[in-house]
Amino acid sequence: MAAPPVPDSNATGLVIPNNHPLIYYHGRWDASPGTWWAGSGIKLHVQDLSSLTLHLGPHTTAPLASIGVSVDYEPFYTVNVSAGVNRVPLSDNKKRAEKKRTSSVVRINVEGWQNNRINLESIIVNKDAQLVPYTPSKLTFQFIGDSLSAGQFLPQGVDQAWPFLTGESFKAEHRVNAQPGAALTDIVSYGNQHGVSYQYFRTEDTGYFYTTDHNFTTPWDFARDHPAPTHIVIHIGANDASQNVTADVFVKTYEDFLTRLRRLYPSQPVFVFTPWGWPNADGSIGYYYDGQYERIVQERHLAGDRNTFLVNTTGWVSWADVFPDNQHPNVGGHQKIASLFENWLTEWGLRPEVRWATAL
Repeated sequence: MAAPPVPDSNATGLVIPNNHPLIYYHGRWDASPGTWWAGSGIKLHVQDLSSLTLHLGPHTTAPLASIGVSVDYEPFYTVNVSAGVNRVPLSDNKKRAEKKRTSSVVRINVEGWQNNRINLESIIVNKDAQLVPYTPSKLTFQFIGDSLSAGQFLPQGVDQAWPFLTGESFKAEHRVNAQPGAALTDIVSYGNQHGVSYQYFRTEDTGYFYTTDHNFTTPWDFARDHPAPTHIVIHIGANDASQNVTADVFVKTYEDFLTRLRRLYPSQPVFVFTPWGWPNADGSIGYYYDGQYERIVQERHLAGDRNTFLVNTTGWVSWADVFPDNQHPNVGGHQKIASLFENWLTEWGLRPEVRWATAL
């Protein structure tokens, strides 16, 4: 049974315990409760909010974890937090007061693909605030991938990555399970002990292997993904190619992965990205698994699954869109990819929500 909010012993605020039913958890949380995977976090709908503090436990990344914070659907900004009491600055309280808003929506998520654990013990708000229900969007994206989707090398991590931007543009809920360096195939790759075809079904990301206080994995209960995703988006394969996984093995792994996903998501559209490749300074693009993504989608169609779609990203990313030292999309590159995918989705037939489901 969830504990009710109680006055802070210091009489400075109202303490909301981590098991309060009106805290909307999204992404992957373990039992502590603590975050795994970039983008995991909480959403709060609060009446008369003027102050917000997070009390974080000992499983929080030391010395700090970076979280993204958005108030009233405004752009996300970074706040660094650590174990203990963390006052979260609320963006422009004066501006919100001028608009005479009595309710606020606060969205918080971990930005990084590593050093991304926050162990929530409680939330403290001003004494006269009241937590009210957060209504999630009916449109919910599930993104699956590697560094090209996780926001690696970006100043604000996943919050500046194309999956996150796409979700925001469509006023949708969005979950991102993407691990830099990981192959889809379940092999050791660039420090990852498992591939995404294994890790996606676990609570923890592959960082568990290096985590002294939680160096194990647990099965993820997909019933906790509320609401269930309405659209599945997959962009993966770069690290399989780098690890010399053959085309046939990669295709078989991908097909088996889709078969397993279909048990979870029997009717949702699945979008399979082709690689946009590795741009070079001379204008050339290094592609991998040419024709194999088409083969994967065709096999799904032959099996009777007509709700799997190929997203051809050829030409989406150029040298100007990447960091020159690692060929990963830069901030502008991710914005470009998001814009192109949003256009693709619109042409496919999906429309953004008119407004956020939780009104201000």
